[in-house]
Amino acid sequence: MKKYWFIFCKSDLLLQKCADGTCQIPHCEEPPVEVKPWTTIHNIAPVAWHEGDELTLCNGEVKTLQIDFPVSNLEDYEMCPLRASYYKLPLEMYLMAGKCQEILYWDANTKFCGVCGAPMKLHTDISKRCTQCGKEVWPQLATAVIVLIHRHDEVLLVHANNFRTNFFGLVAGFVETGETLEEAVEREVMEETGLNIKNIRYFGSQPWPYPCGLMVGFHADYAGGDIHLQRSELSKGGWFSHDNLPQIPEKLSIARKLIDNWLENG
Repeated sequence: MKKYWFIFCKSDLLLQKCADGTCQIPHCEEPPVEVKPWTTIHNIAPVAWHEGDELTLCNGEVKTLQIDFPVSNLEDYEMCPLRASYYKLPLEMYLMAGKCQEILYWDANTKFCGVCGAPMKLHTDISKRCTQCGKEVWPQLATAVIVLIHRHDEVLLVHANNFRTNFFGLVAGFVETGETLEEAVEREVMEETGLNIKNIRYFGSQPWPYPCGLMVGFHADYAGGDIHLQRSELSKGGWFSHDNLPQIPEKLSIARKLIDNWLENG
């Protein structure tokens, strides 16, 4: 059975360069880099993905670890940001890399018990137990909603203050304690744009390992109101039709999948 090594330096992933110009995750018996005696090597359960109507699992052992310095002295390897690896790896390997990054993030941020402050120790592959009081912790997900709002033949697109480039995306936000996903959609739309919506319908979900999110996507219909942007969150926003779209998000995001779904189906 193959052994895949997902090796990160911060958020950059080690890729092996192939003779045909493509890249792959290193798969060999031992890691292709020196591993310090104190480094934790995590065993990762397979990620499932769909090929047509069939559900498939990664065929092989999956290991992940964090290194302190980027690899620069190995000719057949390169460091690649996790986001950019979407365009260099098969989808199943990108998804697996995201899961590995989330486990490493969780490990780095749960070194000590939140109750008594004692060191935490791995108990299973995805849990830790406090060495003093016995408290157990598991990786936590931050659940967020994202919505494409329709008004006749137009959709609402917005530019968030934290976007690094000039693309327009969708209204999105984190789910708060005590609310449903649909309630979170309505609240975020009202808070960020001042609009009322109706006919909220589920589209799909996507793991978002930046650093530990789950994005849940929806379509919704405009029900009333004028756009009043929440300036602390959004810098621009408006209604756009098929023939006047601004720059839209990258293909790896569920925001792009929602927009593409609208472009394909009207």
